[in-house]
Parts: sequence; structure tokens; C-alpha cells
Amino acid sequence: MSSPTIRLGLRDWDHLVPLMSGRVEVPGFRIEIDARDVTPDVLTEPGLDGGETSFSRYVQARAAGDDRLVGLPAFVMRGFRHRCVLVRADSALRSFDQLAGARIGLTGWPDSGNTWTRALIRAAGVDLSAVTWRVGPLAAGETGKDRLGSRPLPPNVTAMADGASLAAELAAGRLDAVLTPFMPPEFFTPESRFRHLLDDHPTAERAYWAAAGFVPGIHLVTLKKAVVDEHPDLPAALLAGLETSKRHWLGRRRLLADTTPWLLHALTESAEVFGEDWMPYGTARNTAMTRAFCEELHAQGIWPEPIDPDVVFPLPDPAALTAA
Repeated sequence: MSSPTIRLGLRDWDHLVPLMSGRVEVPGFRIEIDARDVTPDVLTEPGLDGGETSFSRYVQARAAGDDRLVGLPAFVMRGFRHRCVLVRADSALRSFDQLAGARIGLTGWPDSGNTWTRALIRAAGVDLSAVTWRVGPLAAGETGKDRLGSRPLPPNVTAMADGASLAAELAAGRLDAVLTPFMPPEFFTPESRFRHLLDDHPTAERAYWAAAGFVPGIHLVTLKKAVVDEHPDLPAALLAGLETSKRHWLGRRRLLADTTPWLLHALTESAEVFGEDWMPYGTARNTAMTRAFCEELHAQGIWPEPIDPDVVFPLPDPAALTAA
């Protein structure tokens, strides 16, 4: 009997390439990965069995009792957010606390990454309700993304006009700062009009790691509940395949580090700071991060009530089942 085919929509993160290419297999299943340019809406695509999903949108769905997606504790996108605040190159702003009362643009109001970034601003003592927030694309013409969410926006949050962009508004001085997970192309040029708010974001990120003990999770892998019901062994098997893919990727990058001039230095420093795995999979290893995120969604008014973090990952820890 042939193995069932499981089709996933995922962006082509480096650590997924071994799984995407077939170098790493998932025993008992044939995994087909549809590489995406943007995060898919798994539920609206009948051809997908699962895929990459916003942590924020997934947690809110679970909090509302929507169990149509089952999340795996595999965060395929994670990263510190200290680097995600941009200001003009000539700006006097250089710290989170200086954003009090500012005009700040962001790429999506309920987004996971922007929620983590607002958490940093809130932790610096800034009243988020006194900030003027404007939501829109980083560059004009970007589409395929729900930027506002399904819940009513706070009165200090508005959508930008059609055709406007955060980069243009920041450059023109109509915004004081922008929250964005990705840098505009000009950021990588000597003529860039923008810079990071923090002069030394790596040091701030090290301090965050020392205090929190995790790197924030942004996107995770989900499966449709109907698929999990049909194949109850799939979550643990897929998580094991994702783990193998990640470790295979790391070994190859350490061997073939000449893809950027300083990648070897970054890999060495990462091992010194974080140990062998800065993006651990498994429910138990992500408990603190999941709890902190649930608390922020409520504290920032993204979700109206406190969220029980136990609703996020309803299955027994697939990582524990794999290790047993």
C-alpha cells in the first residue's frame, strides 16, 4: 500500500530545504511541499493539508474555540524583534522609550512579529494607546495579506490610504518609525534613508535572550484537523521530519559556510550563545514563549480576554512522543 500524500504550503526557509528536496523523508507519509512567496491561508485552500500559519491568528482561533487547525510546536519562522523598528537615517530617536506618543507605521496590526515588537515598546514604559498607529504595506503595491484582522481596531489605529506605503511615509517624515519584519531593498545600500532604531540591536537581543530564555516565535506549522483525525500518527512523524531537516541544514551550513562572508562567525557565535538549538521544536520547550505571547495578545487588546496557553497545542507533545 502506498503512503498517503500530505501537501503543505510553506515558504522556502533554509532549514526546510532538506525536507522540500526529499533529502529528508517522513516515514509512513509522502510529503509534498508547495513553496510559497507569502504565508498561505491553509483553511481556504482545499488542496492543502497544512502549512505555515501566523502564530497570532492561530492562537486567536484556538482561543475562540475554532479547532479546524491543529498546530505543531514547530516554529519555522522565529527571530528577535529589536531589529524590526526602522527610523529615518537623520532621526534623533534611538531607544524604545523615545517612541512615546510617536506616529508609528506597521505592516499588520494583529501580526505575530508586530505583537512581539510592540511588547518591547510596552516593556520600555510606552503607553501603546497614546501612539498613533498606521497600518499598510512596506512598499506600494504589496498584496496578498490581511493587515487588519477580523476584530475592531482601537481608535488610535487606522489603515493607510490605497497606494500609500510605510517606506514613503517614513521617508517623507509623516511617520516617526516603522515596524517591519523585512527590510526594504534600499536598506542594503549606502544611500539608504533608513536605519535601525537601536544602534546595537544584537546586544539588546542578547539581553532579551538572557532574561526571557527564548527567541520569539512568529509562524508555526499547522495541519487541518480532518487530516490529523484521519492520520493520528502524522503530527509526531512530521515534527520528527522537520527536526531532522533543521539539523541536516545546520550541519550543511557549518560545512558550507562560504555562502556569505561572515556566516561562519554568525554560526559560531550562535552556538556559543544559544547552544545547539536556538529554535527548538516541541510543546514543552516552547511553554514559556507560548505563555508570554498569549499574555501579550491580551495585554495589547488584540484579544479581549486572557488566553489559556494550554489551548494552543491540544495534542500530546509530539516531540516527547518522538523521543520515547
